[in-house]
Amino acid sequence: MIVGLIIILLLVLFLPFTKLVERNLEVFLFIMGVASVFVSQVWEWDLIKEALISPINITLAVFAAGLLFRWFQKPIETGILSLSYAIPYRVFIAIFVIILGLVSSIITAIVAAIILVAVISVLRMDRKSEVRLVILACYAIGLGAVLTPLGEPLSTIVISKLNEDFFYLLKLLGLYIIPGVIAFGILSAFMISPRTEKQNKLKQNNETVSEKESYGEIIIRSLKIYLFVMALTFLGAGFQPFIERFLLDLHPLVLYWINIISAILDNATLAAAEISPQMDSTTIEAILLGLCISGGMLIPGNIPNIIAAGKLKITSLEYARFAVPVGLVTMAIFFVIVAFTI
Repeated sequence: MIVGLIIILLLVLFLPFTKLVERNLEVFLFIMGVASVFVSQVWEWDLIKEALISPINITLAVFAAGLLFRWFQKPIETGILSLSYAIPYRVFIAIFVIILGLVSSIITAIVAAIILVAVISVLRMDRKSEVRLVILACYAIGLGAVLTPLGEPLSTIVISKLNEDFFYLLKLLGLYIIPGVIAFGILSAFMISPRTEKQNKLKQNNETVSEKESYGEIIIRSLKIYLFVMALTFLGAGFQPFIERFLLDLHPLVLYWINIISAILDNATLAAAEISPQMDSTTIEAILLGLCISGGMLIPGNIPNIIAAGKLKITSLEYARFAVPVGLVTMAIFFVIVAFTI
């Protein structure tokens, strides 16, 4: 069983960089999720029911946001463009990423990712700047969303498992997360190119910049998100025996780095398996920070990544070239900080 799970883990890690899997990422992850459940022999009706039901809210949120942006596209684009010209361009980018990262804990990481896509589509950046901004903003969203149980499934599960209050994670991780989100916002401002001549012409001509999505495209994207979340549910259940056998008894600082597998596995599942009420707060900090940061390193690592990459047609290789180095440096910085507090 363990050998089979290791093979599946390697396939999930490397095959998304191939063109065939790249074009069908959600289907591939679904197949791998089903395979992991078969290998682990954990098929149960409750798991199937969870896999069918758990993606519904996320899918409806993505679908509703898609419709709203289609119906109100012109005023949204006009407002974003006007605001981006009212203040210095790089300052606008920094403020946008910081605010989006922090409010993701209230509006959810999914809605934050949809807003990110809408704004980037309007700004019409060069490709390099676009990819970098998506990645850095997704890191900010992935960090910020953990501050309340509303933000993402990971924080909901942790609060429930520890039987803590609404503001527990804000009090526990805020000192790390908020400066981290601000740092990603500032980094975003420096990592993008200056406003292009093409963008200046958009202002002069008072143009909107993107074509309206068809209803078919909105539906297809929503169904892909549904399949993706279902795939994560199966992957999490399938890898549960692997996690329990190899991870649970490790030192928190070792877990911090091993949790880099959150780049391809559902961080909520890992949190559910690793977090215990018997742990002290510094141990919980180390585990959660490792999960939140590494989730931004590859497209399958977090819902915002796959929403933004799918809509803006960012390939796995494009994403990883920038996201992996950023993630490793961020992991190293936070590791030093956590090591002195644990």
